[in-house]
Amino acid sequence: MKTVLVAAWLGVSAVALASCEEKSASEAKPRNVEAVVAKVTPAVETNAITGEVSARVESDLSFRVSGRIVERLVDVGSSVKAGQVLARMDAEEQKADLGVATANLQSAIAQRTQAQLAFDRQQSLFRTQVATRAALDQAQEALSTAEGGVKLAQAQFDTAQDALSYTELRADADGVITARNAEVGQVAQAAQLIFTLAHDGPRDAVFNVFESLYLGRNLESTVSVSPLSAPSRKIEASVREISPTIDPSTGTIRVKVGLEATPDMQLGAPVVGSFRTKEKDAIELPWSAMASKGGQPAVWIVDPASSSVSLRPVDVSDYETGRFAVRAGVAPGDIVVVDGTKFLRPGEVVTYDKEAAE
Repeated sequence: MKTVLVAAWLGVSAVALASCEEKSASEAKPRNVEAVVAKVTPAVETNAITGEVSARVESDLSFRVSGRIVERLVDVGSSVKAGQVLARMDAEEQKADLGVATANLQSAIAQRTQAQLAFDRQQSLFRTQVATRAALDQAQEALSTAEGGVKLAQAQFDTAQDALSYTELRADADGVITARNAEVGQVAQAAQLIFTLAHDGPRDAVFNVFESLYLGRNLESTVSVSPLSAPSRKIEASVREISPTIDPSTGTIRVKVGLEATPDMQLGAPVVGSFRTKEKDAIELPWSAMASKGGQPAVWIVDPASSSVSLRPVDVSDYETGRFAVRAGVAPGDIVVVDGTKFLRPGEVVTYDKEAAE
């Protein structure tokens, strides 16, 4: 008897549970999602890259003779004028050479003076027929030799004077010292880099960009440049130079953007450049619409007739901040789920605000 009662109680419970499940299923509401209608709009791809301000013209300054540096008059960041002395070498050897050259020049001039007097005397005697033609010719030859000696001594004097001037390193233009590669007491070789001078004048914004930025993209010839400390201040500048080679150490291409009439742009100041592509028609969707199917990008599409969803693979052309552009897989007019995609199942019926989707 007890067995019959237990079996009856279990049967009644099962029927009640099944009826509850059917009631819950009938009362379950479709999932509410946010959707948009795919539209073709003009799209611009923007890449923000950090760079720095540099002088358009820079000089590498070096001594033209070897020697020990005895004085350095400027440092990195110093503003200099054209012709200003930046450093000096020990010039004792050059001064000695100049002294010898000066003495040789004075001796050569004295010899030329004596030769000139002898020639004038022989010429006067020849006119009175006291001296012979041979004596006159010999005096003229001595004068020519003396004049040649003066020219040689003058050249040696000029060379010694130049060598002495080379012991002073001077600025070749107005500007700012941006690098120093030698110290007092160091023995510098001829042509060894001592200072780098950034000339006053136009500035460039220099960016090191990856090669992929220019591969298959039609970029505009202007770049929006803004100081890192003042992002709201934007300057439209033209691309002035693109390096034809890739830096082997960084794998980047150097791009120089001309900053005209911007004297307040300090050398070395960090800037942000916005490299933009030319406008092109594309279907753009927010990142929240991105799903995955088989490890590939996909989106949920709503069937307007049945309000059911399906997962459709897409071909993404560009990834942007907060959005992505679709090359294939979505057509204009398709209803795409952009919020509430995490727990959707294929064929599931959903609800959405049709007016907002438009």
